Amino acid sequence: MHSELKIMNKSGIQLVAGILLGTLCLSLQAEEVSFKSGIAPILIDNCLACHGPKKAEGGYRVDSYERFLTAGDSEAAAITAGNLEESESLQRIIAEDDCFRMPLEGDPLSVDQIALITQWIKEGAKYDADDPQAVLASIVPAPTYPDPPETYPRSVPVTAVAFNPAGSQLVAGGYYELTIWNVADGSLVRRIKNMAQRTFAIRFSNDGKTIIAGGGSPGQIGEARLFDAETGELQQVLGTTSDVVLDVQLNPSGDKLAVAGADGAVQIFNLSDAKAVRTITSHSDWVMAVAWNADGTQIASASRDKTAKVFDVETGELLVTYGGHSQPVQGVVFHPNDELVYSSGKDNKIHWWNKADGKKSGELALGGEVFKLQQTGAFIFAASADKSVRQLDAASQKEVRKYAGHGDWALSSAHHSDTKRVASGGFNGDIQIWNAEDGKSLISFVAAPGISKKE
Repeated sequence: MHSELKIMNKSGIQLVAGILLGTLCLSLQAEEVSFKSGIAPILIDNCLACHGPKKAEGGYRVDSYERFLTAGDSEAAAITAGNLEESESLQRIIAEDDCFRMPLEGDPLSVDQIALITQWIKEGAKYDADDPQAVLASIVPAPTYPDPPETYPRSVPVTAVAFNPAGSQLVAGGYYELTIWNVADGSLVRRIKNMAQRTFAIRFSNDGKTIIAGGGSPGQIGEARLFDAETGELQQVLGTTSDVVLDVQLNPSGDKLAVAGADGAVQIFNLSDAKAVRTITSHSDWVMAVAWNADGTQIASASRDKTAKVFDVETGELLVTYGGHSQPVQGVVFHPNDELVYSSGKDNKIHWWNKADGKKSGELALGGEVFKLQQTGAFIFAASADKSVRQLDAASQKEVRKYAGHGDWALSSAHHSDTKRVASGGFNGDIQIWNAEDGKSLISFVAAPGISKKE
């Protein structure tokens, strides 16, 4: 098939392509094309889904500059600097035959995009970032996301919630935004724009001045965004990767941030200079959640590969693997005594196991899959597909309280110890807030601007 394609390119397509490219190049800017700001975004948006680390059609990947230039199964040069005819990727992009043109099942690239790639190859296919092996998402300029809808046509699942330090407001993930709500009456306080399409984790810095939100667009980009908690201004973007970020967690001292995502990696950053200090790639599938131990020397992870693991932060060394879940693991926290680890998953259970040897110590069955866990003080909270949030005593592993009232899966939870409030976000877009002292429901509302709050 590949030889047939080459014949077609040289006999039929090449003439049309040459005329097209000659016309396109007349409109190009005089300045040199940048790979990181010009070419990489095109590849991320149009090519990465089919030619990335998880799915490499034709044996060809474009998730880094080095791979973009490397031949796939056809063994034909993917990109040849200065030579348009000997760059198979370009020939496929400009092909008129739908069977050969890339993207195979998507819309053809625009005239401007083809012109940009063409000029870049003619200029020598140069690389203008630091590491040619770095994933594309990590080298492109941080994107500016579209504004969220002024009013939502429908609610969206609330996959992340967090109380502000005072406990008076609740931050929730929205659609291309974070929404901030008054805990007392469920009114919308304000909206923070320029957030990724979906948000899967929200944390506050130790001083309460920064909101850290992890999210992304599936199969395209994931990142942790740091916003000024008072003004909503974007301060920094960390941990950019090729798929969504699913969790972000600060170490106890608040100077390091762990970022975990669907690329299967855990990245650790210094907040002072935004430099990556460690990347851990032990998991073979999505990393759904991470947690720090009490002194910040170890980090635990939960993965869709059905394992939970503990690592040494300083060296990145794998210390123990727990394989007791029969399904993907979605939550993980350390016991306050630092001897046990709790993990939760799609097997509808919370497990607790010994950190020293990975042996199971006990389990608690719930009525549906269990999502992320949160450990605050002496308690552990778990949101579940059984439409409830459970509060466990960390010392005894016994259930203290069950918070029920969601009409759909409870996807996320947060606890504020000073105000004794528990909040959770549901799959149907509802937010529920309870009194942690007696479990009574205080307020329920829909976390979607423009949609009336519930009674």
